[in-house]
Amino acid sequence: MERLSDTALQAFIALRRDIHQHPELAFEEHRTSALVADKLRSWGYAVTTGLGGTGVVGQLVRGEGTARIGLRADMDALPITEATGAAWASQRPGLMHACGHDGHTAMLLAAAQLLAHSQAWSGTLNLMFQPAEEGGGGALKMMDDGLFERFPCDAIFAMHNMPGFPQGQLVFRSGPTMASSDYVTVTLHGHGGHGAMPHKATDVVVAAASTVMALQTLVSRHVDPLQPAVVTVGAIHAGNANNVIPASARLELSVRTLDPQVRVSVRERLHALIRAQAESFGVRAEIDWRPGYAVLVNDPVQTERALAVAIKHFPSSQINPQGPMLTGSEDFAFMLERVPGCYLFIGNGSDGEPGGCMVHNPAYDFNDHNIGTGASYWIALVHELLSPQP
Repeated sequence: MERLSDTALQAFIALRRDIHQHPELAFEEHRTSALVADKLRSWGYAVTTGLGGTGVVGQLVRGEGTARIGLRADMDALPITEATGAAWASQRPGLMHACGHDGHTAMLLAAAQLLAHSQAWSGTLNLMFQPAEEGGGGALKMMDDGLFERFPCDAIFAMHNMPGFPQGQLVFRSGPTMASSDYVTVTLHGHGGHGAMPHKATDVVVAAASTVMALQTLVSRHVDPLQPAVVTVGAIHAGNANNVIPASARLELSVRTLDPQVRVSVRERLHALIRAQAESFGVRAEIDWRPGYAVLVNDPVQTERALAVAIKHFPSSQINPQGPMLTGSEDFAFMLERVPGCYLFIGNGSDGEPGGCMVHNPAYDFNDHNIGTGASYWIALVHELLSPQP
């Protein structure tokens, strides 16, 4: 298995830290995408920019092989104020790479450089650098711009760091792997009044409180216990004074499931439950359901191929062949609905160790040791799946 030289590894660590210092939000990744495009061009890739706004695709065709694969990395940051204290901390107040997309970009670029000079593969390699994974749906935007029509793939792959797993451990899972994410705003409309005369009002605060408690039974009493689902009420907004019954209240919900049919069932039950609660208190419920990301389902065949590459090139202690389902969401799910593939994880560090801080946290940082490990896996995957014809 080919690995980065120490000199090359240090160069890509420096590149990762440079990206980290200059985070950019969804669809604003102009500096990052320009950096990616310049690197790919310098190594001989045919580069296309502007897919999905700021997305970049680097394509390299080698030999007479007919197989075509795609590797994807995400590039966007989050609106979080960094608290790592690192020398390479964000230089943009209020923005940081709190999910490791800077590391994902660096890993794939590191692999791209070595693969550009390797003669050990034959076929078509499409490297996809995606904007706006963090809720912006950048994968859909790239596909709307003809990603797979312009760059057909037989299989696609992506890798995400994951705190809580040992650094460098490769974690695979076949089938449903990450949850769908839907967002719901519930507005309860009633009749306001004086707090001293509640009988002359219809109290939306009491209705909201009862609705929150009733929603706790949706998963526990409606969903199969063997099917994961989460319904979270993250915000309640109602009223401004202690002696005034407000005329409206608003709830903000997050709904996550790991099965498409459970997703439909939860939506139906949630609507029925909220409306019944509102009616019981004499108020009216307005429900705004906003579909988010789909359930991420790894193709069994492509996951087996991806796992086989890890087994061949990495020690067994570094491989988790069937990791747990996760209730986080990922818009690579939309790409997997179009092209079979595998989304795997690379451990960022166990709990309490460097890299163990969970993502979307001000103290999180990508573990630079993973740049070499992740790049080596990408290189091995390309060499195995795009092996020259005998």
